[in-house]
Amino acid sequence: MEPLRIGISIGDVNGVGPEVVIKSLTREGILEVFTPVIYASAAAMRQYEPADDAPEFAYETIDKAEDAEDGFINLVECLPAGLEFTPGEATESGGRAAAASLARAVAELKDGQLDALITAPINKSVMPADAFPYPGHTEMLTKELGADESLMFLVTDDLRVGVVTNHIPVAEVAKAVTKTAILKKLKIMDESLRADFGINRPVIAVLSLNPHGGDQGRIGKEDIEVVRPAVEEAKKKGILAMGPFPADGFFGSGKQNTYDAVLAMYHDQGLIPFKALSFGKGVNFTAGLPGIRTSPDHGTAYDIVGKDEADPASFISAMFVARQAFLNRERHTEDSANPLTSRMHLVYKRKPKGGKGGGKPGGGPRKGGSRKK
Repeated sequence: MEPLRIGISIGDVNGVGPEVVIKSLTREGILEVFTPVIYASAAAMRQYEPADDAPEFAYETIDKAEDAEDGFINLVECLPAGLEFTPGEATESGGRAAAASLARAVAELKDGQLDALITAPINKSVMPADAFPYPGHTEMLTKELGADESLMFLVTDDLRVGVVTNHIPVAEVAKAVTKTAILKKLKIMDESLRADFGINRPVIAVLSLNPHGGDQGRIGKEDIEVVRPAVEEAKKKGILAMGPFPADGFFGSGKQNTYDAVLAMYHDQGLIPFKALSFGKGVNFTAGLPGIRTSPDHGTAYDIVGKDEADPASFISAMFVARQAFLNRERHTEDSANPLTSRMHLVYKRKPKGGKGGGKPGGGPRKGGSRKK
């Protein structure tokens, strides 16, 4: 297999995005497996100053992803002119840069110039409403890639947790958890486990909405009237869903280890135990899209910017999850009797390279130059 061409949106330039991207891409052997295309600017990448003994960060400046050369880090300059950098601070300027990077990366993913997209963290509170009118990455990608629905899916090698509701206030969760919503998410999760993760007959645990599963209706009837009927309907449709299970006892007893994935009813119900068990190695995977997108499981981490303390492990994991999902989708498409029956079997095929190619992994700077003197 030729190296996977991955787009990287730089995220909030005042956060740890530049640092984790540089640390990830300069790891030994990475350019043998990936052809990275960073959507940022030379000035943005200079916000992280590697240690003197760090591997050299060299890149090739290109106009678009289809010009990317294997064996090199590639950079598409796409940030607003006159951008002000204030490392470690949340600013409108940083949010506007993140929005510009993401917009260009998603456009080239949609255009078939990329095999997958890895998104560095953004700060939603400073994202400009005119350029980013979405609650988060997941909602933006769902709309821009033309999917009817998607699933926020947090994954590691041995734990996968998805959520029915994403970025909404807790006060609105109960009315948003409907039988239809649960069934849609279960369908996406089941298809993703098969197509993206290579699991032939996935078994999914479904969590209850209320504490103790509602205690037979004493503290809420939603689990009796909504969640359980959704689970039973999913079974009739061939999805091996089990539950609902009270969330505290489920994770407390380690039951997550006996299922292929877990569907939580709302954001914190799923993400708190996931991050408690897997922080630093988890990956945010957006299931249900015709393109592949992953992200590290951490935020902008303004408090450690400039201290050379950011750990690239989750970002590197996001890269390899994207690669494995790409390979699994290719295999699933070939093995399926009728692969066009589901959106999950549609993969944006990248356009052929427009560059010269033939670069060697770890090659020195070309048009883009190097951060190191």
